[in-house]
Amino acid sequence: MSVRLYIGNLPQSFKSKDLDSLLANIGKGIRFKAVLDRDTKACRGFGFANVETEELANQVIEQLNGQDFFGNNLRVERSERKESNAGSGRRGNGAANAKSNNSNRKTFKKVVHSDAPSKEAPDPRWAGELSKLKELLANQKTSV
Repeated sequence: MSVRLYIGNLPQSFKSKDLDSLLANIGKGIRFKAVLDRDTKACRGFGFANVETEELANQVIEQLNGQDFFGNNLRVERSERKESNAGSGRRGNGAANAKSNNSNRKTFKKVVHSDAPSKEAPDPRWAGELSKLKELLANQKTSV
């Protein structure tokens, strides 16, 4: 059974041959395909690799995840298979297609990777001011 890996954070000027040679150093049977922009045919900065075995997939992740590749640190992880849609495969086909897509969706929590602070945490730039306001409110006496 083949394992599909996501390889991201690829530089704009990378050559597929360079990455293929890097993957060939890890093991045989690794096939990589970059995702290209429809209009410009340039790489969108990520692609997918198919690996023959679980052991080889683990080796690729261990050796390439975070490794410098022409100035960028690669991001390598297992890819989730995309469910095939009954529609034309394009998003935004109207309200009729929206109803059928919602019924076919998986219900699971997605992990979103972001450098932005979470909504619960205050903005660290205002932490000092926020603590002063909290102290003022705590010390404030209300007359009833």
